[in-house]
Amino acid sequence: MENKLLNHSNWKKLLTDELELKGYSRKTKSAYLFHVGKFVESKLKPREFLLSLINNKKSKETVRVAGFAIKFYLGIKAKQNKEINNIIKETPNLKRDKKLPIILSKDEIKNMIILTTNFIHRTIIMMLYSSGMRAGELTSLKWEDVDFKRNIIHIKLAKGNKDRIVMLSPKVKKALKQLDINKEGIIFKTNRNKKYSLRSIQQIIKKAAVKAEIKKNVTPHTLRHSFATHLLENGTDLRIIQKLLGHSRPETTQIYTHVSKADISRIKSPIDL
Repeated sequence: MENKLLNHSNWKKLLTDELELKGYSRKTKSAYLFHVGKFVESKLKPREFLLSLINNKKSKETVRVAGFAIKFYLGIKAKQNKEINNIIKETPNLKRDKKLPIILSKDEIKNMIILTTNFIHRTIIMMLYSSGMRAGELTSLKWEDVDFKRNIIHIKLAKGNKDRIVMLSPKVKKALKQLDINKEGIIFKTNRNKKYSLRSIQQIIKKAAVKAEIKKNVTPHTLRHSFATHLLENGTDLRIIQKLLGHSRPETTQIYTHVSKADISRIKSPIDL
């Protein structure tokens, strides 16, 4: 009954077109196409498909994204057949684990920078930490996006297709001026004059963390989390941090109040009283 109702024959084109029209990121497009493809192949009902992922020990985040992808796809189909709305209502949303982000100390980040001998790699680490930008934003950053006179960086079409402005650190500014004589095109390029991949940025950060003997799981996003937390600990207003990070909702930024040591470090443990 349900398979006849859904009629998956043209699912890929329908999904691709809608993702393009809604302006979803390349990463989201890829994830949604993958999960919906698996769902269509399985010939299972949405709930059954999600349960199969759980039974196969897939991570909660994988199941959660698969659920959103299927609902998005069913939403497209619902425009053609209103009965499908009942299927959408029966498809659950898996809650995301409320894990606190990993935060590095200022000394740990300082050691990562100092121990990275490759000048470009060192500048990449400095840029990520000093501005709070995402790795994908850094790889797309162009010289025209950096205003050396006003000491600001214009991040264009970031997550959610939104532009935002972040600060340009004097230390990063000095390093950038040594990178490229022509100051044209993409700022961070490999030895082959190509744009860095996200995988390459991840490896740069991971190697720097290993050199600094940091035992935590350090990723480019760890530097973004540390940027926000250190600003908060230094007294920066949460609303300003929200703008710098490009968060749409203040609730997203408030997670840093849970990892900031600004208030916690001043509280005495009962063992010391």
